[in-house]
Amino acid sequence: MSAAALLPTLAVSAAAVAALMPATFAVGLRVGRHSVVDAAWGAAFVLVAAACVLTATGDPVRVWLLFGLTAVWGVRLAVHIGRRGRGKGEDPRYERLLSRAPGNPRLYALRIVYLLQGALVLLVALPVQAAAHTTAPLGPLAALGVLVWLAGFVFESVGDAQLTRFKRDPANRGRIMDRGLWAWTRHPNYFGDACVWWGLFLVALDGSWWVLLTLPAPLVMTYLLTRGSGQRLLDEHMAGRPGWADYARRTSAFVPLPPKRGSGGPR
Repeated sequence: MSAAALLPTLAVSAAAVAALMPATFAVGLRVGRHSVVDAAWGAAFVLVAAACVLTATGDPVRVWLLFGLTAVWGVRLAVHIGRRGRGKGEDPRYERLLSRAPGNPRLYALRIVYLLQGALVLLVALPVQAAAHTTAPLGPLAALGVLVWLAGFVFESVGDAQLTRFKRDPANRGRIMDRGLWAWTRHPNYFGDACVWWGLFLVALDGSWWVLLTLPAPLVMTYLLTRGSGQRLLDEHMAGRPGWADYARRTSAFVPLPPKRGSGGPR
């Protein structure tokens, strides 16, 4: 893989994301909530994966495999978040962020909510972009990567489905979801997300050790999910709810572990 071969992929990816994020910003202004960017997050990765297909010089099997894995994950996430947010107000995370906006709040939202997330998409997707120019055939590491991706995708999808069903039941209003995968980790969707991107990294790494240079990509994604806008902020938001303290005491914060003995939270 050469830097010259990678440049067209980076350019097309950046152009696609640069078109998507301002368009999503316009939608956010129209509907009155900037949380629409969360659905665009998954869609942006699909666009980057498509850019890789269009500009690839490497093994087509790897290119299409990474496109398929990224697209399945990104489309599911975008559809799920889009449905979840339909008819609802602004996400409390963005309310708190924008309440501290210096100067023009709209321009601040464009920079911090949309363009920053677009830049993060390009960074996190670097392994997929680099692998588009790996000529070696797939090997055992790619198979391991697919298994890690599959485990993460199932964990995330099942966790989201369980939470959706729980919230639909009026009897659960005001209660903490502590069943199914949510009994093993407070954030099965975030844990699954992390596994998905470590799996994609392993597939990309197979056949080209140069892809090790993109190791910061899955590390950044894991940081975002645990210490950035994911687990930490959601835990802070949930901290005041009845039963949360007991649930947090007995349930792993991120990596799935058997729940600790004890109860007291609402069920």
